[in-house]
Amino acid sequence: MSFCQILTPKQKALEINLNDKIYGTFAEIGAGQEVARHFFQAGGAAGTVAKTMSAYDMTFSDIIYGKGHRYVSEERLQQMLEREYELLTERLGKVRPDGTVFFTFANTVAAKSYSGKGEDHGWMGVRFQHAAGAAYSQLIVHVRMLDRENVQQQEAIGALGVNMIHGCLFCLDDRSHFIQSLMDGLSKNRIVINMIRAKGPAFPDGFDSRLLNLELVKRGLCRAVMFDAKGDILQATDVVYKKNILLNRGSFRPPTLVNLDMLKCGLSNFKETLPKEEQDNVLVIPEISMSRLLARDGDVDNEDFLARVDLLNALGHIVMISNFENHYQVSEYLQKYNVNHEIGIITGIYNLKLILDEEEHKGYRTGLLGSLGILFGQHTKLFIYPAADDHDPKKLVCSKDIKFPENIKNLVQYLRDNKLLNDIHDFTPEYSGIWSRTVLSMIQEGKAGWEKMVPDIVSKTVKDKHLFGVKK
Repeated sequence: MSFCQILTPKQKALEINLNDKIYGTFAEIGAGQEVARHFFQAGGAAGTVAKTMSAYDMTFSDIIYGKGHRYVSEERLQQMLEREYELLTERLGKVRPDGTVFFTFANTVAAKSYSGKGEDHGWMGVRFQHAAGAAYSQLIVHVRMLDRENVQQQEAIGALGVNMIHGCLFCLDDRSHFIQSLMDGLSKNRIVINMIRAKGPAFPDGFDSRLLNLELVKRGLCRAVMFDAKGDILQATDVVYKKNILLNRGSFRPPTLVNLDMLKCGLSNFKETLPKEEQDNVLVIPEISMSRLLARDGDVDNEDFLARVDLLNALGHIVMISNFENHYQVSEYLQKYNVNHEIGIITGIYNLKLILDEEEHKGYRTGLLGSLGILFGQHTKLFIYPAADDHDPKKLVCSKDIKFPENIKNLVQYLRDNKLLNDIHDFTPEYSGIWSRTVLSMIQEGKAGWEKMVPDIVSKTVKDKHLFGVKK
């Protein structure tokens, strides 16, 4: 397909309306019928719209689509897409002219209410044919709306819905451009796409849903995405909701024995700080940030990130990919979605130096004290893993061994006294001298011995899939 120039929602809707081969239905719950409205206002809607509806009442919605646990959920969206697409193709499949491609658009949205309570978010999806008679393909997104007024939120939902339909029909050849086109006429100050799923024959080889989500993070359209242990995409804010979170920031390039020891010992130490009834309600998350690569190179290698995701998944872990620049940003993100639950962040001794370095915070409006206030909030603690001394590899350095500047010594002592800064105990001393960058260098240079520094499954996968430039 040809390159898609930037069009307004009205222009996109008109282009679809004037194409006599495209025909579909709209089902929208919440925030009005904003997507369908664009097609009616553009003109020529009779050439595109078979039906629009809004089963706003919960009883009507249940009768039409079946019972659901929540009305604004992926489950409800799937019910809507399945039912409406089935009706469309069943009733019109043999009636419409040859060459017709069918689509169903659906959304279920909770926009700002009069009470002002609740979450302003929604699920939106398109089920469509990329060619006449083809099996369906599907695109689903979860969004958060940031506008302060209900009407503005409706406008944003309408524009995004049109962009989704147009993108699925005309802009699938270029993954990067497809993601950007979803935000045509919008800004990330108005709406955030938290996750995206794509499946079906319309999406060419390499159009991996995980890569689409990495594009979201890379372009700053969302702050973080998550993948479960099977590599499937998760709605991150749902995953962390009402969970105690233990997070380890790292490159994991590749995951090493010290990474696993940090997670294992960090979990044990973190649980000691929790009430007994909460000790089994802990979610362990390795997090990989794109921020430094984006700042340094202006781009990241998506395949490289997916390789690390695959390796951590093989070890049984959920993985978060983010664009957070520092620890306090990731802590602030987690605090927002797991209110009244604890957060533990595992980090190395040298990262602690950066966290408490005044120079590192000069570029931020919060300064050192403000950054620490955000980092620790009401429920966050740091767990510090020791490292081998640069000058004496047999000696281990803990936080108590660091000589902090005189002007922050009392601040550091305050963090220790209040159990906000904790040295990890029961670690494996022989692992403390393993560094991912050393392992990576050995892999790329073809040096022997790196296999002993990583879990067996990591070694096998790196070799089998020829990851990180391993010598064949």
